[in-house]
Amino acid sequence: MVTLPGGTFRMGNEDAYANPGDGEGPVREVTVSPFRIDACAVTNAQFAAFVKDTGHVTAAERFGWSYVFAGFLTPETVRATRAAAGTPWWRGVEGAAWRTPEGPGSGIGDRNRHPVVHVTWDDAQAYAAWAGKRLPTEAEWEYAARGGLDQARYPWGDELTPRGRWRCNIWQGDFPVVNTADDGHIGTAPVETYRPNAYGLFNMVGNVWEWVFDRFTASHTSAPGIDPRGPEEGDSRVMRGGSYLCHDSYCNRYRAAARTSNTPDSSSGNCGFRCAADA
Repeated sequence: MVTLPGGTFRMGNEDAYANPGDGEGPVREVTVSPFRIDACAVTNAQFAAFVKDTGHVTAAERFGWSYVFAGFLTPETVRATRAAAGTPWWRGVEGAAWRTPEGPGSGIGDRNRHPVVHVTWDDAQAYAAWAGKRLPTEAEWEYAARGGLDQARYPWGDELTPRGRWRCNIWQGDFPVVNTADDGHIGTAPVETYRPNAYGLFNMVGNVWEWVFDRFTASHTSAPGIDPRGPEEGDSRVMRGGSYLCHDSYCNRYRAAARTSNTPDSSSGNCGFRCAADA
């Protein structure tokens, strides 16, 4: 884990990249106390140790299915599965779970250092408690992702590919049919891929979405805040950072201020988490 000193930063975003309804703005001053945060997202190997020690069964395993990107499936499997409403590239695959991320016959044998996926917010909470940690608050996550930069678009600055080099794992090409993999990866990448930000944190944007503690709201004020923890009520939890499926044509949420949400019992092949702890 990396220990961060805390302090006051400008949270949120009001530029043209903000997605309507996501509640990125208004920009407001937020103060966070010192805390620690994982340098990387939780890996398959780390999650396997948790499961071995506790016998934890994930929600995807209990439900018997999870969402998998259609581009990873055979045409026969795509035809045999149901699509998520409004996003036909997501298919509900029987048997998809963290150990079998593309469904039966797939595995994680060569992905020990890749982020665990197909985990719900509840699964992430269970892992964090076992590890003696917790999920970061949304404010802590954004403070960490920014790496000390004020209102920069990405954790490393405002340019997506400085000096022509990729700094995150996102979709390149024509989504959802052609991924040129210019960044070197089609699906998830190992958690220490690319250079870390100035705080020593890897893949704060791209690769996989990351669950945070807060319930979701799109309504914020410009008033300063101290260690905010989100609303006390709400059906969805916040996810931050974007994933390997994000593309500017429909989802440019691979930015430090970008956010979305899902219900705490939802899972998919592009969502994981990292943990935090009090300093």
